[in-house]
Amino acid sequence: MNKKKLVSLLLALAMVFALAACGGDTQGNQESQTPSTSSPSGENNASSGDAKVAVFYYNYADTYIASVRTALDAALDAAGVTYQDFDGNNNQTTQNEAIDTALADNYNILVVNMVTTGSSDTAKAILDKAAAKGAKVIFFNRAIEEDGAEGSVLGADTYKDMVSFVGTDAPEAGHLQGQMIGEYLLENYDTVDLNGDGVISYAMFKGDEANVEAIYRTQYGVEDANKVLTEAGKPEMAYFDPASSSGYQVDMGGAWSSAAALEYMTTNLAQYNETNGNMIELVICNNDNMAEGAISALQAAGYNTGAEGSKTIPVFGVDATDSAQALIAQGVMTGTVKQDAEGMANAICEMVTSTAAGTSMADAAAAIASSNEIYTVAEGIDNKLYVAYAPFTGK
Repeated sequence: MNKKKLVSLLLALAMVFALAACGGDTQGNQESQTPSTSSPSGENNASSGDAKVAVFYYNYADTYIASVRTALDAALDAAGVTYQDFDGNNNQTTQNEAIDTALADNYNILVVNMVTTGSSDTAKAILDKAAAKGAKVIFFNRAIEEDGAEGSVLGADTYKDMVSFVGTDAPEAGHLQGQMIGEYLLENYDTVDLNGDGVISYAMFKGDEANVEAIYRTQYGVEDANKVLTEAGKPEMAYFDPASSSGYQVDMGGAWSSAAALEYMTTNLAQYNETNGNMIELVICNNDNMAEGAISALQAAGYNTGAEGSKTIPVFGVDATDSAQALIAQGVMTGTVKQDAEGMANAICEMVTSTAAGTSMADAAAAIASSNEIYTVAEGIDNKLYVAYAPFTGK
């Protein structure tokens, strides 16, 4: 074995042990745990080095983010890392002020779930503040660069040695959801086609107009489903409202909320229903929160109750939250795409401990990717780590 291969092997082995310290199972079971706001008092152990970590969440109220927070708190506690959580409350100004406070208090590793997603200017402003204090930054979950500008921040010479990203490959969830929907429709076409016109009428709920994840989920959730249908000789799906130019309804607050989907769907069903012969026959949602809101509206109209003989409108989401998994088990939700909260948390924890120990961001990402197949390094951006999505139907 040559020297280069030996070094790579040793790094990978080191990460396996470190990932175990950061939570062990990286498959993400999403069981609920009681979150803590800081680690137990006392000195850090050897795995945490001199890390003093501030974790900034875009919004505690987001169900998926709450799952990541629970898992990351547990992982950092297990690794003996001193940390503090901060809630951005879906407001970038609030998050910026919290970052200023943390840096003034000498936190030296910032773990940031940015409120203003896909904004290189916002990311650079955070990095400049951190650089002035000698702190490192680990962004996670929400894109920090504009679509098509990947690497403009993460690969910039000014920042690349002090920054990394742990998240997902944005188009993947949309592709998986679209494939899942298309296959489900082929298996259940006549049942789903309530008015028997041969075309499936669908509603689409988009979480945030500018969020790259929402953009790709909205696009590919429909495009890929249509591809499955047309390849099998079926017509493409039709958006329920023929007057709509966008083909979706967006949460205007950017919160991906169940309340927004509930309000939209309740209004939709007043006009688009079986009595009028134009019932919405399929619901596609960018996340499970919005799926739950749509299901609540359907249940109020007598659908998706789980009762024997009642009609169920297929509803698909993304995240595989505990509540969504329960709804799928009850037969009132059809499927979702798992975004691995525990897998993301463990990767962040390992990035924290490796960074604290002096490992470069790129080497840490490479070793994490070598340790488990759910992780990959983005092509051409060696400090960007992806956590894989997976389809979930409860079967």
